[in-house]
Amino acid sequence: MSGAALGLEIVFVFFLALFLLHRYGDFKKQHRLVIIATLLAWYLCFLIVFILPLDVSTTIYNRCRLAVNSSPAESNGSYVTLAPSKQKCFKPWSYIPNGIMPIFWRVVYWTSQFLTWILLPFMQSYARSGGFSITGKIKTALIENAIYYGTYLLIFGAFLIYVAVNPNFNLQWNQLQTIGIAAANTWGLFLLVLLLGYGLVEIPRSHWNGAKRGYLLMKTYFKAAKLMTEKADAEENLEDIMEEVRKVSESIKYNHPLRKCVDTILKKCPAEYQERMGRNMDDYEDFDERQNSYPNEKSLVKLHKQVIYSVQRHRRTQVQWQILLEQAFYLEDVAKNETSATRQFIHTFRSQEPENKIIRYFYTPTVEWYWECLLRPWFYRVLAVVLATFSVIVVWSECTFFSTNPVLSLFAVFIQLAEKTYNYIYIEMACFLTIFFLSICVYSTVFRIRVFNYYYLASHHQTDAYSLLFSGMLFCRLTPPLCLNFLGLTHMDATISHKDDQPTAYTSIMGSMKVLSFIADGFYIYYPMLVVILCIATYFSLGTRCLNLLGFQQFMGDSEMTSDLIDEGKELIRREKRKRQRQEEGENRRREWKERYGNREDSTRNRVVHTDQKESSFSETNTNRPLSKYTRSNGRTERDRIELLQDAEPLDFNADAINDDPLESDLGRYQPGGRYLSMSRSQMFDDV
Repeated sequence: MSGAALGLEIVFVFFLALFLLHRYGDFKKQHRLVIIATLLAWYLCFLIVFILPLDVSTTIYNRCRLAVNSSPAESNGSYVTLAPSKQKCFKPWSYIPNGIMPIFWRVVYWTSQFLTWILLPFMQSYARSGGFSITGKIKTALIENAIYYGTYLLIFGAFLIYVAVNPNFNLQWNQLQTIGIAAANTWGLFLLVLLLGYGLVEIPRSHWNGAKRGYLLMKTYFKAAKLMTEKADAEENLEDIMEEVRKVSESIKYNHPLRKCVDTILKKCPAEYQERMGRNMDDYEDFDERQNSYPNEKSLVKLHKQVIYSVQRHRRTQVQWQILLEQAFYLEDVAKNETSATRQFIHTFRSQEPENKIIRYFYTPTVEWYWECLLRPWFYRVLAVVLATFSVIVVWSECTFFSTNPVLSLFAVFIQLAEKTYNYIYIEMACFLTIFFLSICVYSTVFRIRVFNYYYLASHHQTDAYSLLFSGMLFCRLTPPLCLNFLGLTHMDATISHKDDQPTAYTSIMGSMKVLSFIADGFYIYYPMLVVILCIATYFSLGTRCLNLLGFQQFMGDSEMTSDLIDEGKELIRREKRKRQRQEEGENRRREWKERYGNREDSTRNRVVHTDQKESSFSETNTNRPLSKYTRSNGRTERDRIELLQDAEPLDFNADAINDDPLESDLGRYQPGGRYLSMSRSQMFDDV
């Protein structure tokens, strides 16, 4: 089993990172380099989190082995292996041979640092560039990152000059490397505490509120109102950009030197706009440089960038709106089924996705009712209590992990108790649960935060390339200080425990922080205590209240603006629900008519044609006979069949639907084909 656990976790973490990236990214539409770079960044960060417990158990075994081999014998004072100790110090099942972990950590750490500080920032600028060639995009990326890279080079150069001039400093390459690592970890720890303080409170609270159906439904209505505003803004922005593209496409003709750039822009536009612009374009008209002023390449690059952004935003809002509608309909169904006497879960609408027969066999409507209406709320409450307990332990340990005598950090107490009995499975499970919970608190905050429309991780393949690369940068900068903080909480870091025990392989790669004593003995110890203040601020929603005061609407139960948005969202959901109900009713009626008259469709068509010919010939010979006789002979069934053949939806005189939405009653019924069927009798029988 030597090294087998390491190999299994490497493979498992790869598929985990690939699954998450597939959920947020789009493998078909996004550039392969963006997908590969983001996958590599996520994979390395997740790998550090999963492999670190194995490093801890291997280090504890190595300490035990060194202690056993250095135990003196009673006979001659020489150092021999004692039998009782040898029985305690057995090799763990996940033991990793010496020499593997240092090389592994060195490759993983420096690769992640190269990604976060050099490659990913460059690829961000490259992905957002509106250039039409690879050379143009690279040039734009270098110009945008010149200040970014120049600042770091300036600071590093000034530091090297100061060290070279000052005779008191005699730094070697290893010490310079340690200083660089300490600087990167300091920046990451500063951001880590901010995200951790938010996640420690928000994750248990979100699960506790998840048991409140009324709370979730009101929050969904609130999101619907905000998303509709964003959706309308995205549609308006797309219309404006497409109008500019149309003007440019009409002004730059087929033989203009910049026509290739315009064609590249048109390929990024939605299909309906491409067809519309293609119909209005006259390719036979030549351009004249003296007649009109044409846009230059720089303006086309800017327009190309705007088109990419507006199309991505419009597609994202459309998908999110459909997802939010499904969520709202589901929560309303749960609220209705809670009082069901049959104890069977009934959905208002059929699922649009194909149902799995195996899942439906076990997950019956009765099982679904018990889970959704009875068991799930209690499960969320119990889970929230467990997560809140973990949060309290983390906050206590963050404030007391510097104390070594007595040991106050609860995580350090758990590890030391297991170390005495050499229970490696317990050690690995305790370490994994600890660092996994810390990672969930930090990484979930990265997935939740949104910086206007520049950074936003949207699920269902709606995240743009810039946000994916930015998330990879954040993960690579947050993971190393997160692991060092975990080792400090468990007293596996010699800087915290003040012992001369063998360090972990990960700590040896980081180097000794004694080179910078004010960071090792000051910032790394006392700065994490600020997590208490951040947890209190998050518990009382101080950040949410500040954003609400600045004009960014946030969900707050005691706000009048929140109540107005909830009412608006409720009305939007109600309209969408009525619209979908009418569509399903129309589909059901058409399906019933097809089942009843599907076999006689051909005969009906022939009968209609024969009747028309007979009426036309008969009307030529008998023009004075009243028309009512011929219309009466066809009967009502014939009119219904003609209406079915024309694929026209029958009128639905539903008083509730007409009274609920007077706007729709005035405009008429909207059909899926895009036609409005008027309520006037003269127009209703025009086709017949």
